[in-house]
Amino acid sequence: MTWHPHLWHPFTQAATADPPLRVVSGQGPLLQLEDGRELIDAISSWWVTLHGHAEPTIAAAIAHQAATLEQVIFANFSHGPAEQLATRLAAHTGLERVFFSDNGSTAVEVALKIALQWWHNRNEPRQQLIAFSGAYHGDTVGAMAVGERSLFSRPFEPWLFAVARAPWPATWWGDEAIEAKEAAALERLEHLLATPTAAVILEPLVQGAGGMAMVRPTFLQQVQTLVRQAGALLIADEVMTGFGRCGSLFSSQRAGLRPDLMAFSKGLTGGFLPMGVTMASAELFAGFLGSDPRLTLFHGHSFTANPLGCAAAVASLDLLEARTERYSTFEDRHRPQLERLARHRQVRHPRLLGTIAAMDLVVDQPGYFNPAGRQVQRYCLEQGVFLRPLGNVIYLLPPLSLDDRQLQRCYDAIEAALDQLP
Repeated sequence: MTWHPHLWHPFTQAATADPPLRVVSGQGPLLQLEDGRELIDAISSWWVTLHGHAEPTIAAAIAHQAATLEQVIFANFSHGPAEQLATRLAAHTGLERVFFSDNGSTAVEVALKIALQWWHNRNEPRQQLIAFSGAYHGDTVGAMAVGERSLFSRPFEPWLFAVARAPWPATWWGDEAIEAKEAAALERLEHLLATPTAAVILEPLVQGAGGMAMVRPTFLQQVQTLVRQAGALLIADEVMTGFGRCGSLFSSQRAGLRPDLMAFSKGLTGGFLPMGVTMASAELFAGFLGSDPRLTLFHGHSFTANPLGCAAAVASLDLLEARTERYSTFEDRHRPQLERLARHRQVRHPRLLGTIAAMDLVVDQPGYFNPAGRQVQRYCLEQGVFLRPLGNVIYLLPPLSLDDRQLQRCYDAIEAALDQLP
């Protein structure tokens, strides 16, 4: 393979990376390459391909909608697919209002703007936002600001607003220090909340791009208690964790949280079309109503509530509601395989949540740029399995259509790759 002369690939250093593989089709959990090879897409193409590639029900819903209404300005009009999707999301989340946008980063930006402007509209402006160490909330400027500051965001540091940060007590199987880590994190959060705070934002149960860093539900419930006591708002970034990924329809449900705002994208449309959603409580929505135009949320996107995306999301919800066992039992399918792999000499900190299984490689210098992950990726490609490790963090986050034989192949490929490491 060679590099195309006009394409600029995301998160890719073209001077040193392997050239991209050319895909010609996809079916279920499989990708067909131009050279004839077939790969298991073991990470759902950056966590978006929820049910599998070319899922026929969603494809048919999009085709039908495309022949009916492909797009309309949502500032002046409404339409059936948006209304159906909003009604169903409200029923599932308990949050009554739905604001549509284009992707996960913008869904987070909208949540932040709603939170900050709500306090402003009350003539009680609160400036502080609290996020957690290791977080990733997107790559637009506001989403970057609440994410972990790193080499990725360093060129833009002068333009990122200040954010207070509490520790994220990530845990794993056999973690004997978890109680102390959680106590320290809660103590720090309580101290930060002594300053009037607009909102606390978190990724419920697992930080995805932060290395599949998982926390316990009881910790998040204590976080929620502190946030409520401080009168701040709670934002759940479920861009990655939503729609069955963590074993329940939304990870906030499994964690026992009732956020004021929720951000969705990725699996929202089953991975077919880009779309973002921000859910807000009725109380927050009411704070933007009145005769004074300055109360208005002046935010929007050209493709807000795109009918094709809404139709895809409704069809995806149909599938999730009809076959809850596909995501509720995936953790049980992972467990014996991960338990076996956890005994490997190259594995530490195994962890499991819903459809997500993760582990750290034993390396001298952990981090995103450790080359061990790339070595594992290359070997697994030779075995017909596509992974995209986060540095020395190896994880599986496959489509719900992956069968047991294919799951076994994923673990066998990882184990064989680990055997090749020094």
